[in-house]
Amino acid sequence: MKKKNVKISVIVAVYNNQDYLEQCIDSVLLQTYENLELLLVDDGSTDNSGAICDRYADQDKRVRVIHQPNGGCTAASLTGLREISGDYVMFVDSDDYIETETLYEMAKQLAWKKGEIICCNHILEKKSQKIPTICPAAPGVYEGERLKREIKDKLIGNEQRTIPISRCLKLFEKSVFEGNEKYCDTRIHMGEDFNLVYPAVLDSTRVVVMEEALFYHYRYVETSMVHCYVPDMVEGLERVRDFLCRVSEEKGIQDNGEAIEREYCYMLLLAMKNELRNPGKQYLQNIREIFLSEKVRKRVLSTPLSVRERSNQLLYLGMQYPEKILLRILRGIIRMYDRKR
Repeated sequence: MKKKNVKISVIVAVYNNQDYLEQCIDSVLLQTYENLELLLVDDGSTDNSGAICDRYADQDKRVRVIHQPNGGCTAASLTGLREISGDYVMFVDSDDYIETETLYEMAKQLAWKKGEIICCNHILEKKSQKIPTICPAAPGVYEGERLKREIKDKLIGNEQRTIPISRCLKLFEKSVFEGNEKYCDTRIHMGEDFNLVYPAVLDSTRVVVMEEALFYHYRYVETSMVHCYVPDMVEGLERVRDFLCRVSEEKGIQDNGEAIEREYCYMLLLAMKNELRNPGKQYLQNIREIFLSEKVRKRVLSTPLSVRERSNQLLYLGMQYPEKILLRILRGIIRMYDRKR
């Protein structure tokens, strides 16, 4: 693969983000790295997002638009992957944006090898503040045994991931996705990036964690799924667990069962927080039904977790002891936190 011929494809899954979409698209088209294409996958938007996409495609030949019925972010991402013409691919959410030097600086880290992934860092943008967020893994190049030991073996089952499982923040050599489409379950919405990223990282041959590189701007949007109440989240987490079991078995990962159970229980922390945000009065009943059910309770009590973050410690306590008084206290804390965001 010759450097001068390398094209980077940027995939943006678009759904009802007309307020932020232009900034997102502009940030890609203004990249200092010139050999790129932008695929805008309009996933059944009902606002003006589809028209905005078409307008950019009329103005810039590097832009292609695909309109499809709403199928969710995973379905839109898969559509983009089927259509790319580049050798490398980056995903950007339609309510986020990237610095103009992002692709250029990430491309400088490439060894132009099959199976490589370059990871940058991001800035979390809230209404009142911008928070630099750095990948926990030490900056550097991970290959061979070091890649397996320090990245792949620690991807799941820990409170803090070695590298984010998000499909964003990364420049992928496209072969890491080939053959892994079969694992994607479009019914998974919470934790949906597992679909694409987990098997891709397992198949990687080289991972670079950049130092600083605060290139990606992640906008904290209140209406985003990860920040509002999601009904039936536990059912979705069961699908993630089944997905992890299948990937581990088919890729021959030995002794991964304990890590999967820990990952499931860490995800249950999100389920607890989700139900505490339930706007209805049935939140107590829902939490007790979830965490007193035989299957979930057995997993929680038989899978000890190392929990360091204070908020997670409180949620973990609620998982272990889902008593009404404690849950009411936790709900008050969550509401107080949400008001301060």
